Amino acid sequence: MMINQLFPSGNDISSILMNLIWLFLFFSILLFFNQKIQIWVYQRNAEKATMKLQFLAEKGKEEALKSIKNFAPENIDIKSQVTSFLDFFTIEPVDKDPFGVLNRLEHILDNRRDRIKLFISQIAPKAGKVEAANVEDIMEAAIALNFIFKIVRHYLLLGKKTKSLMIFIQLDMQLPLIMKIAEAYFKALKTFSSGKPIGDGLGPLVASRLMFGYPKQVIAEDIVCSEVNIENRKVYVIKAEGPGGVVGKPGEAVKRLVELHGGKIARIFMIDAASKLEGETTGEVVEGVGAAIGDPGPEKYKIEEVATKYKIPLDAIICKMDIEEALTTMKKEIAEAADLIVNKIKKAIIERTKEGDIVIVAGIGNTIGIGQ
Repeated sequence: MMINQLFPSGNDISSILMNLIWLFLFFSILLFFNQKIQIWVYQRNAEKATMKLQFLAEKGKEEALKSIKNFAPENIDIKSQVTSFLDFFTIEPVDKDPFGVLNRLEHILDNRRDRIKLFISQIAPKAGKVEAANVEDIMEAAIALNFIFKIVRHYLLLGKKTKSLMIFIQLDMQLPLIMKIAEAYFKALKTFSSGKPIGDGLGPLVASRLMFGYPKQVIAEDIVCSEVNIENRKVYVIKAEGPGGVVGKPGEAVKRLVELHGGKIARIFMIDAASKLEGETTGEVVEGVGAAIGDPGPEKYKIEEVATKYKIPLDAIICKMDIEEALTTMKKEIAEAADLIVNKIKKAIIERTKEGDIVIVAGIGNTIGIGQ
């Protein structure tokens, strides 16, 4: 018995050898095909995401066509024109020599906005000012969806062509965020079509409540201003002119107001929506300092420059929300935060300025669905 245990029989030895051979073959095959298996898994994820993005881009185009159809003349092929315009692009100015880059960027952005407005006026000449502004927002969302789809498809096809695992890994890592942004733009299409206020309209909503009942005048491109009295302080409240979906040039408006009064502005208050971090609550209101404006650069620069020139304190009040909440119908929590911010603004003006001071309050954001 003990001899059999110490010296296995020939059958046992053959069994052990076969098991070792199978294990060797299994690990050899796994080692050889490991990268190909990984590529296949990542490729499948990218293909599924690309198909969904293509669906969202197509639906976005349909929504744009639907919104334009009611205002288009009968003898025009809007489908081919809209399809072609979805590839509209903007080339940023050179920044290797930063001197004057913001002026050049503003010029390019103005050209872009004018081209989109011209396109809308050509294919939807029956649209009024408000409807045209909302159609412009719809086109912007459709262009963004089309761009996201084409970028993801590019890297999918490039990965398949080169069989590069690293391309697929990097794409797969970014896909959750990419899909979140794409879905937010897609949901925004319905909101823009209906003309309802969006989360990003928090700033204009606060401003409209402050200026309610006061006369208003246009002070800059798509920006209106009202002079409001708060505890014997002269308060200039500005916002984008609604209820069409515009943002306007708040930086230019602030700059003009400051220079109109020779720099004798006691304080500038800015209200805007801001991206929340995971774990933060939607509608949370936070105070800080600086120019609270989600601008590519030119408008923010104008505010910072004029405030620095005349040593004017910049106060910022923001409301936290994620990208989907910013682009879709305004939630109850955000609307309620607007009331809180109105009270905070009034309290801050009383505490941080004195009677007879001149103050500017700027409500920053897209004012779709929000009038005075």
